[in-house]
Amino acid sequence: MKIGYSFWGFLGAGITDTPDGGRSHRATLIDGLIAAGHHVVFLQANRDLDEARDDLGGRYTWEQGLPDIDVLMCEWRWPIPGRNTTACGTPGHTCDLHRQDQLLAHYTRDRHLPTLLWDKDLQLSGDHRLRQADNVTVCEAALHPRAGAARLLFPVADAALDNADPVALATASRDLPLVYIGNQYDRNAEFDRYFAPVAATIPHRIAGKWTSTQRWPELNFTGRIPFPDVQPLYRRSVATMLLAPDRLAACGQFTQRLPEAVLAGCLPLAPAYLRSADRVVPEQLITTDARTTRATLTALTRALNTTDHVDLITRCLTGLEPFRLSRQLTALTQLLEHVQEQARGRRHAHGPATPRRRR
Repeated sequence: MKIGYSFWGFLGAGITDTPDGGRSHRATLIDGLIAAGHHVVFLQANRDLDEARDDLGGRYTWEQGLPDIDVLMCEWRWPIPGRNTTACGTPGHTCDLHRQDQLLAHYTRDRHLPTLLWDKDLQLSGDHRLRQADNVTVCEAALHPRAGAARLLFPVADAALDNADPVALATASRDLPLVYIGNQYDRNAEFDRYFAPVAATIPHRIAGKWTSTQRWPELNFTGRIPFPDVQPLYRRSVATMLLAPDRLAACGQFTQRLPEAVLAGCLPLAPAYLRSADRVVPEQLITTDARTTRATLTALTRALNTTDHVDLITRCLTGLEPFRLSRQLTALTQLLEHVQEQARGRRHAHGPATPRRRR
């Protein structure tokens, strides 16, 4: 089928000054859909070309108009004051929300086209009118989606999992005991409880957008890094910390940081407040406070290059199995078939829509 896909971000390396975490999994999903025989056309601006000057080898198709499609799929965008809520042309304005509104009005409301909304940040309110539309399916990247939502996890390429070598990852040189890659958004309390007291006593690095760091003068904040630098930083690090806002933690939503770290052999420490943490990391890597974080990290450092280290990495790789691309493609295919079947049922019940007269 022809899928109109709306996303605000990049498929390639993109630019450094952007919060787009989708770069680690978006192309994986899109390439999987194309390999499965679907035609995908992108309906937002081509930021890879416009901002990063990357044409991605001409592999993909963008369309700024309103082409004929079978299904609309949107990575859900929400109002961000001062950014996408301002008038077009205003300094700092991004048009992702305006474009999404246009797509939803044209395809979802006016043409009643089957629509998938992938709420990757759990920002779509429970009472939003779109949740009640009979042609809309909401997907969430959580092990425990909220009521009425389907599960669509951030995919990890099958080849990446199949080719990962725990022995090679365990024997790699790791000179940095602790790293955190990610932005500050809604994480201060958890950062204080689990990460900051430990980081203050050992070599570490914190990469990402942290705009208010005065309360942690002893910590090493180095700002955002280019996307290609993420994997090398994880490869030289013993461990990282998985932190998430409460709305994600309560649903068992694990961000792209989990597979990024594990595939580089960097062990993910998971605070116990993350729901179903024991489904994705070994029990030894679950922590309840800074004291247990420190003890765990000490034990991990002592176990470097041992069979215990290899075993932990192996078990972390096994924990990524629920995120395997082939599983996500199966889930997405079932959703696409379901929404199309619903659309056929509506057409059969109500008859063909009356064509609109062109003006």
